[in-house]
Amino acid sequence: MNTPLLCSSEETGTLQIMHLKRFWQKKQLIRTNQISQEQLQAEWPLDKMLLSALGLGLEQTLSYLFGTASTFEAFERWIVGVAGVPSSQNVSRFNQYLQAGASAISRPVVPVLSEQEIEFWETNGYMVIPNAVPKEDCLAAVQVINDFLGISLEEPDSWYQSHADRKGIMIQLFQHPVLRKNRFSDKIRMVFEQLWNRTDLWVSTDRVGFNPPERANWTFPGPDLHWDVSLQLPIPFGLQGILYLADTAANQGAFTLVPGFHKRLESWLHSLPPGVDPRKQDLHSLGSFPVAAQAGDFIVWHHALPHGSSPNTAHLPRYVQYISYAPYNDEPATGWK
Repeated sequence: MNTPLLCSSEETGTLQIMHLKRFWQKKQLIRTNQISQEQLQAEWPLDKMLLSALGLGLEQTLSYLFGTASTFEAFERWIVGVAGVPSSQNVSRFNQYLQAGASAISRPVVPVLSEQEIEFWETNGYMVIPNAVPKEDCLAAVQVINDFLGISLEEPDSWYQSHADRKGIMIQLFQHPVLRKNRFSDKIRMVFEQLWNRTDLWVSTDRVGFNPPERANWTFPGPDLHWDVSLQLPIPFGLQGILYLADTAANQGAFTLVPGFHKRLESWLHSLPPGVDPRKQDLHSLGSFPVAAQAGDFIVWHHALPHGSSPNTAHLPRYVQYISYAPYNDEPATGWK
């Protein structure tokens, strides 16, 4: 395959952020099958970091680019319309990183977790951070979700109405000042920094979740226990997180995981018969545990833990916001298993 010459990552447009024009160009080449998967995979970590710097959701960006034969200038206008003009701080931070690496934006890690919390983390592979976000901000986020979906807590029938941006329990809602404020919680960021033991992290612009109670014409669609990482060994260190926007009981569609499985995963994989798909096993039999917590509490977990949502058999919906911080990873992708 003869790939057309790509522009340099240092070439910028109106928004002055590097790599954006190259990112756009690669998506246009995908549309015409003129770029190899190897080249796409090689730059995927940088592409994700770019979206984090711009405050863009992955799904919404790809939907726009693959659904619209956009010019680069139109793409820049779309970014501003969706996520606003990128802050000069984010643009500068991203450009510095691209030119000089992690050292350009790193600073000392400030510990916020106690020895007991670290011990719990190392044993269980997850922890609950209480009061990570003020309850009033969580309540505001719940109202944002309700307004977006056109539902009312006082009208249960409205919880089940269809919406173009409702994908099961996942809601394609990415940008809102309240969601952004929660995403940039100092406490959440500092927890990620301590667990990663580095500060050159980028927060993803992820979705929110709405999981109503099951009833006769609506049952829990998943996702049940799963992994969001390749099971190709060795599994690298990685973190994920979820913010409870409302008090959530264990039977209220609570986030569920298998505590401590990051320490057992490799031996369990080796114990499976050849040809058996680990993702299709009864993962609940490994010791799944629903995590009940309060509005404003944040759950962070090692991505080697099987995790997922659960059926809501309570009387009120579950509201969550997905939040994750990670460093740029320049390791080449090894494929998915």
